Amino acid sequence: MDVVIGIDTGTTATKGVAAGPDGTIRALTSVHYPLVVPGPGRAELDPAALRDAAVKALVDVAEACRANGDRVIAVGLSAFLHAIVPMDGDGAPLGPLVTWADARAGEQSERIVAEGRGKRLQGRTGTPVHPMSPLTKLAWWRDNDPETLRKTPRWGGVKELVLAALADAPYAVDLSIASGTGLYDIHERRWDPEALDIAGVTAGQLAEVLPTTTVLKLRPGVARAAGLDPATPLVIGAADGPLANLGVGATPAGVAAVSLGTSGALRTVVDRPTADRAGRLFCYALTEDRWVIGGAVNNAGSVVRWAGQSFAAGFERPGAEGEDADERDAALLVEAQGVAAGSDGLLCLPYLLGERAPWWKPGLRGAYLGLRREHGRAHLVRSAVEGVCQQLALVRDSFTAEGIAVTEVRATGGAVASELWVGVLAAALDVPVAVADTPEGTALGACLLARHALGELPDLDQAASLVPLGEPTRPDPANAHLYARLRPLIESSALAVLEVVKELDRIAPPALPTTEKAVS
Repeated sequence: MDVVIGIDTGTTATKGVAAGPDGTIRALTSVHYPLVVPGPGRAELDPAALRDAAVKALVDVAEACRANGDRVIAVGLSAFLHAIVPMDGDGAPLGPLVTWADARAGEQSERIVAEGRGKRLQGRTGTPVHPMSPLTKLAWWRDNDPETLRKTPRWGGVKELVLAALADAPYAVDLSIASGTGLYDIHERRWDPEALDIAGVTAGQLAEVLPTTTVLKLRPGVARAAGLDPATPLVIGAADGPLANLGVGATPAGVAAVSLGTSGALRTVVDRPTADRAGRLFCYALTEDRWVIGGAVNNAGSVVRWAGQSFAAGFERPGAEGEDADERDAALLVEAQGVAAGSDGLLCLPYLLGERAPWWKPGLRGAYLGLRREHGRAHLVRSAVEGVCQQLALVRDSFTAEGIAVTEVRATGGAVASELWVGVLAAALDVPVAVADTPEGTALGACLLARHALGELPDLDQAASLVPLGEPTRPDPANAHLYARLRPLIESSALAVLEVVKELDRIAPPALPTTEKAVS
């Protein structure tokens, strides 16, 4: 079979898949690395580990393809958004890669918003002004290490780093990644002068922006290591969020994609760059004429993992001896299914890692409200799941305010293996939720975009018919009504306690571990 390889560089692992023309996964691999947390609010990766992982994933999948008797006709790339790394003139990293989860630029983010520039910049760049964005990260460097900022020849992200390792090409980045930097005018298609001034960099320090369908060449050494023809097309690809929509077939109007892994997101596709009036939604490119709007939340499966570590360790449960973290999480979710919707009056603000959409407010922290003596472990877990799904429903409410209807959701990620997660999500969004039967939607999206670039998938909406789905879970009407009543309480309470938790951070700064592992 003729297959396309998709390489997806994620926050804690690089995934590689080989997919046939009908979307069938023929080979799959994963190369892991730790997220380094060297201090409060910081989250970094070793850039050399990312480059090595991309090469290894390609080599491993190509080897599996040969074992299957398949022929690799192209390679497509995906990368996570909002990272920044200093690089030399040849694309080699000069320091750690700062990830989307790094929050050190909170002061810079708040200052930009206080100056009245936030919504204006978001309207032009499609990226909310938030500590996640490269714009605010570079502004942090400008305030704290201006010499490094000025002397660094190049500033890039994950895609630039991976391309430097894989591609025999000039210094480049795809339109999709560029649209998530907060530095690129998605309407004028240029690096934004005001954003560059705030960041303290020049356009010459940033990569050339190319369409997501651009075909490049593999480095000869990489092609040899993978056993591939040196002429094998390398499609530059896009960012992980837009490609996740493509990979689950959520590109037609009215269809949204939900990702529920360590973090989460709700996204839908539109035909042109779109800025919402309230400044609550991002807008990133899939191709030059297909754009993805939505919102990402920092916390999803990570909240249940935290609950397992905090509430289940040391508790005796039948058959619990020797279970691993995934098994413990699954057991907690089954236990939480015994609690009624609404968790008997317990409300969770699940912002253990801060929060992004829909408010983009630095400094948010987690909390339980309405806690009573009769609440037990199962209530705490169910309430956390409800809190995450309600946060995604707040993003959906922002769609509604812009006249964008969502009638169907396709879900993917490790959390959707749980009946509780899917049921709560369907009720919170009040639409049917079908779980996509694909192990790696984002990497599959990279494969499909590569086929589109080669002319084999002219209409991206054809992807909707390629991805098998499970039977949709329909929302329970009573639960949907209850969650709609509770949702305004989440927004009012989250913003009400913001100043309290900021003062707590000043009084007792959080101590964080040096590494964190993700939930698949």
